[in-house]
Amino acid sequence: MQSQAHARARGKGLQELKKITLLSAQTAFSEPGELDLFTDSSRLAYLDALMLEQGYQDGEQMAAACQMPRSHDSIWSRLVREYLLGKHTQLTDLMAWSADTTRLPYRLHLETLTHLYLHNDPAEGRYCVHGKLVHLGVPNAPMFVVGTERDHVSPWRSVYKVHLLTDTEIAFVLTSGGHNAGIIPELGHAHRFRFRIRHKGEHYMSPAEWFNAPPVQQDSWWPCWQRWLADHSSGNVDPPPVGAGAILGDAPGTYVLE
Repeated sequence: MQSQAHARARGKGLQELKKITLLSAQTAFSEPGELDLFTDSSRLAYLDALMLEQGYQDGEQMAAACQMPRSHDSIWSRLVREYLLGKHTQLTDLMAWSADTTRLPYRLHLETLTHLYLHNDPAEGRYCVHGKLVHLGVPNAPMFVVGTERDHVSPWRSVYKVHLLTDTEIAFVLTSGGHNAGIIPELGHAHRFRFRIRHKGEHYMSPAEWFNAPPVQQDSWWPCWQRWLADHSSGNVDPPPVGAGAILGDAPGTYVLE
């Protein structure tokens, strides 16, 4: 997405990206974690046939694929607690958000699995957008990259590989939690959340070396992100007046009904 936006900006003469934030986002897929177990030629052929008939990947099917790598935490422990012990977990905002699944368009899902997970094309210099080869090191914009310690969707050591694909300034954060909870650790829970942050040095450090380099800080990483954004911004701007933009339609939008 970063490179596609940059390609469009250059093609239209627009201002280039000034800074980039990546949240649990892999740029290299040679070690994508346990999801790699579900990504091979035969499984993609099955998905191709299924989605060609449906036109999309159903949200419940997508959610099940993300739950399987952590079936003990995401499936069986919940069934034991609720079905066998009769202890119903109180719904939280994050649980409600996770239950609101979204189906993925056929072409988007298939090309993502094929070009990224199966062939690792962006990291190996084979990925094209609008007929132009993508270079992940362009634009040379500073990056704020976040990985989470228990991420089963985007393992943090795989997220860390962005250091090998660009020479730009990188502030890398490793936070506790998983793929979702690690990204939204609200303030004021120092006993629940911790994080490490280190800016890219003069020489490359392996993930193991990096893990032991920065001190552990308690609480949310959000204030560090806010300071980083402020340091890389040109200043404050007044918000647009309410109702100034074009109204496309009533909430929640027509796409949810299609």
